[in-house]
Amino acid sequence: MDSSLLLELVKMKMPFGKYQGWTIASLPESYLVWFHSKGFPPGKLGILLGTMYEIKLNGLEYLLQPLKGR
Repeated sequence: MDSSLLLELVKMKMPFGKYQGWTIASLPESYLVWFHSKGFPPGKLGILLGTMYEIKLNGLEYLLQPLKGR
């Protein structure tokens, strides 16, 4: 996995919707599950949302903790 992708999860903000302005890493799991069922958007945002979905699904959020202060 590309470590820069993980860094983007804690830096990039959701550009639209109910959670606009929230970092991708801080989005609620229920929102990511909803996107998973409807389909992630194309491009980089979809990749990040899909990655965050997998991280939360597998209980791996602790991997992002060291990156949040950067």
